[in-house]
Amino acid sequence: MKKTPFKTVPDAPQPLSFTVERRVRFEEVDSLGIVWHGRYPSYFEDVREALGDHYKIGYLDFFKNGVAAPIRQLHFDYVHPLQLCEHFTIKGELHWSEAARLNLTYQIFNAQGKLTTSGYSVQMMLNYEDKTILMVPPPFIQNFLQRWRQGFK
Repeated sequence: MKKTPFKTVPDAPQPLSFTVERRVRFEEVDSLGIVWHGRYPSYFEDVREALGDHYKIGYLDFFKNGVAAPIRQLHFDYVHPLQLCEHFTIKGELHWSEAARLNLTYQIFNAQGKLTTSGYSVQMMLNYEDKTILMVPPPFIQNFLQRWRQGFK
C-alpha cells in the first residue's frame, strides 16, 4: 500500500496515529517459523483497539452507546515475513471521515524498521439493536469528531 486508500477531505485534521509493540509468539507461526497470514488481522486489531481505547472510541464505548462497528473491508499487502520471537511495531492511523464509518490504515515494521505488512480497514456503524445501518455518525462519534477537529483540547 503506497498511499492511503481514503479520499482526503479538505481542511480535515491530520490522521490520529497510535503504535503497539509486540513479539511473535510460537502459536502465531506456521511450520516454517514465519507468521501465518491469518494472524495479521489480529495484529491490526491490536492497534485498532489501543487507538480506540486511547481516544474513548473503543468497542465498549460503541457498546455503551448502542452501536456496532463491523468490518466492511479489510486489505493486506504482505511485504516481508515476520518470524518466531521477532519484535515488531504495529502503527495504526485513523483517517478523518464525517460518515458513519472508521477508516484505518496499518503498517507493521520489524525491529530493524523494515516494513513487513501494510493494509487498511473500513468499519461501518450499525444500530446494535436492530442492525440497521447508520447514515450519520451517532452523537458520541460526532462529539469525538468535534474534539478531534479542535485538537482534543
